[in-house]
Amino acid sequence: MRSYCALYVDAGYLLSSSATRVTGTSLRGGVRVDHQALIERLLAQVEDDSGLPLLRVNWYDSGGNVNGAPSSSQLSIGMLPRVKLRLGRLSPAGEQKGVDLRLGLDLVTHARNRIVDVMYLLCGDDDLTEAVEEAQGHGVQVILVGVPDAEGRPHAVARHLQREADGLILVDTAAIDDTVHRAPPFEPRPAAAGPVLDPIHDPTPGPIPGPGHVPDQVAASTEAPCPSPADLAARPRPAGGTAPSHTSTSSSSSTSTASPMSSTSPTSPTSPTSPTPSRAASPDVARSSLVYSSTTGRSSEPHLPAPLEATPEQITEVCRSVIRTWRASATEAQHQALFAGRPTIPSDVDRALLMDLSARLGVYEIIESDRLTLRHRFWDVAEELVGRTTS
Repeated sequence: MRSYCALYVDAGYLLSSSATRVTGTSLRGGVRVDHQALIERLLAQVEDDSGLPLLRVNWYDSGGNVNGAPSSSQLSIGMLPRVKLRLGRLSPAGEQKGVDLRLGLDLVTHARNRIVDVMYLLCGDDDLTEAVEEAQGHGVQVILVGVPDAEGRPHAVARHLQREADGLILVDTAAIDDTVHRAPPFEPRPAAAGPVLDPIHDPTPGPIPGPGHVPDQVAASTEAPCPSPADLAARPRPAGGTAPSHTSTSSSSSTSTASPMSSTSPTSPTSPTSPTPSRAASPDVARSSLVYSSTTGRSSEPHLPAPLEATPEQITEVCRSVIRTWRASATEAQHQALFAGRPTIPSDVDRALLMDLSARLGVYEIIESDRLTLRHRFWDVAEELVGRTTS
């Protein structure tokens, strides 16, 4: 019986990590990707590394349309030869659902049925560790594929996942640098008569509320005003050594429900010299720290004993980087929708803020006061760099 290898791609990890390498922030909308060329380069790399023909590329992502239906770009990916499109869905809060489960089930099922002999897993999520171990129990090798950061180290790959896998190689840096680029600046076109709509999330006609609009449910409320995030962050912590409350960045994204936005950042990390892919653990691999969870778009590093507090400068720099990246390619309608939806931050932007601050601090959990300060500071920086749209 002929032996094969297969490639299992967590598209959320691949594209967010590639965006970090190219733009300095994990905002996926900040880059444009030549998916066909990128997949062909990945296919050739794993065939060369394994010495086996590739059976198939399995591409896992959340559907870009309502109820998990594929977007036009995802349909194009699914039409490529030897590519199997495996889609989950997005919750109303913008969270990925069902993607990890599909990926884990496929790993175990394919291993049990001995469909392939070597599996290449392009993912960094610690949640898949148990699926990797189960696949290995059926006699299949599982090799991790990591995206290199600007220093040539694997970006956002869980140490626990690295330990259980049979090896780790890095995506060829040239493959990313040649196929993933900054999103071009938005060029406004003459506006047609009629209301301005968010082109992605406003399928029904109707004007977008202005910046001063108060939702009906808020206007009708008779409750006392809630304290602002800055007020909450400034409150003294409990005495007696009680640790500050912690929150995972995954839970934070459930509070954001606005439309996706695309963008580009002002500075790009210097591209490193392409490393030679290798399964052997190197000092660079051992130094990798931030870990990515594809279900939330954030890190999954083991808990640290004492979460760090971010400095005001770190929070401001993260906000500036994400907003500049978003602003560069955001449409006029998206500018309007940003402030119309205040205080809700668009889900993809909120995820990028939290993931980038987690990466900057090198921690798994961001304490509650930092989360509140980060979101409060976001609007100050947004008004400074974007300005309120009043038209």
